[in-house]
Amino acid sequence: MLKLEDIEAAALRLNGQVLDTPCVESRTLSQLTGCQVFLKFENLQYTASFKERGACNKLVQLTPEERLRGVVAMSAGNHAQGVAYHAQRLGLRAVIVMPRFTPGVKVERTRGFGAEVVLHGDSLEESRAHARDLSAREGLVFVHPYDDEAIVAGQGTVALEMLRAQPDIDTLVIAVGGGGLISGMATAAKAIRPDIQIVGVQTERFPAMYNAIKGTHLPQGNSTIAEGIAVGTPGTLTEAIIRDKVDDLVLVDEGDIEQAIVMLLEIEKTLVEGAGAAGLAAVLKHPERFAGRRVGLVLCGGNIDPLLLASIIERGMVRAGRLARIVVSARDVPGNLARITTIVAEAGANVDEVHHQRAFTLLAAQNVSIELVLQTRGREHIAEVIRQLQAQGFEAALV
Repeated sequence: MLKLEDIEAAALRLNGQVLDTPCVESRTLSQLTGCQVFLKFENLQYTASFKERGACNKLVQLTPEERLRGVVAMSAGNHAQGVAYHAQRLGLRAVIVMPRFTPGVKVERTRGFGAEVVLHGDSLEESRAHARDLSAREGLVFVHPYDDEAIVAGQGTVALEMLRAQPDIDTLVIAVGGGGLISGMATAAKAIRPDIQIVGVQTERFPAMYNAIKGTHLPQGNSTIAEGIAVGTPGTLTEAIIRDKVDDLVLVDEGDIEQAIVMLLEIEKTLVEGAGAAGLAAVLKHPERFAGRRVGLVLCGGNIDPLLLASIIERGMVRAGRLARIVVSARDVPGNLARITTIVAEAGANVDEVHHQRAFTLLAAQNVSIELVLQTRGREHIAEVIRQLQAQGFEAALV
C-alpha cells in the first residue's frame, strides 16, 4: 500500500512543475461556521485544479518506450487538462476521452493544451471503456484519473503542503469522486499526524464511495453541478485506502454546494467549481461535526461553466432574499402600475422585471395580477416592501 515516502518522492518530482498554492485562514468563514477554516487554493494551479499533480507525477515516470507511444485518459475535465498540459510540456501525444456533456470550458481548455479530445458516452464509465479500447488499439498508455498509485501519490502532496503551512490543522475535509485526492492526502496526513481527522464529502447524487464504505444503497442520480466528483464506481486502490485511513464520509446536496460556491465568490473573491466547494458545503451543512476544530478545506478546482455560474449566483441571491418575486393584485386601470413601482422605489427596492397576468388568474375580470422581480437588501427588506404596498391598499404577497 502507498506510503508517505512515495508521496514525498512525488513532491520532489513536482517541485517547480506545479504551484505550492497558498493555504491560509479565512477569518470570515471561521466566524460564520464556528470553526477555524483554512483554505488550500488549488484552483490557482495553471489548469485550475489539483489534478495536474497526479498527472505530472505519473507522466514523468513513464519509460522512454511508453513516452514514444503516448497516453490516453478519460475525464470530465480536470484530469483531462492535467494530463494534456503535462503531456504537452513533456512532448507526449495525449488523447483524452470525455463524456459528451462535459462543460464546454473544460473541453476547449483541454484542446488548448494540444490534446486530441474525443467526446464519447454519457457517463465516465462509458468514456472509460472507450479510452481502454483506444489504449488497446493504438498502444497508448492509459492514465487512470484516480485508481493508480502514481496518481494518488501526486495528489497526496496537497496534504504535505497544507500541514507544512498550517501545522495546527486537526481536520481535513476533502471532496471525493473516485477517491484519488482523499486517498493520497489521508496517507500523507495520517503518517505525519496520526490523530488528524479525515472527512470525505460526496454529493447526494453520486454517493458511490459513501455506499461502498457505509454499506448503504443510496440511489445514483444523472447529473450534478459537482461534475468533477460525479463518479459512479469507486476505485479499488482508493477504496482500500479510504477504508483504512478516512474517519468519516458525509453527503451534501446541490443547494449546499451552490451556497458554498457563492460564499467563496463573495467572501474570498475566489472562483471554484462544484467539487471545489464541496468541503465548505459539508462544514456549512454539518456545523456540529466541525465546531471548534481547525479545519483544512481544499478548493480543488476552479473550472466552471460561465452560464452555470451565472445561474448559481442568481439562485444564491434568491436564497439570500436579495432577489425576490412578489405578486400584486390591482385594478386594471391606467396609473396603477406607476403607483406600485413608485411605492417599491420609495421602499428602497429596485424593479428587475415586471409581468402582467390577465388571462391565467382567478381574479375578477377587471383586475390584473402584476408579478414583480425585485432586487432587495434581504428578507426583512422584502417584508417591508410588501407592508408598504398593503398600506396603500394593494394585495401583495411573496411568491
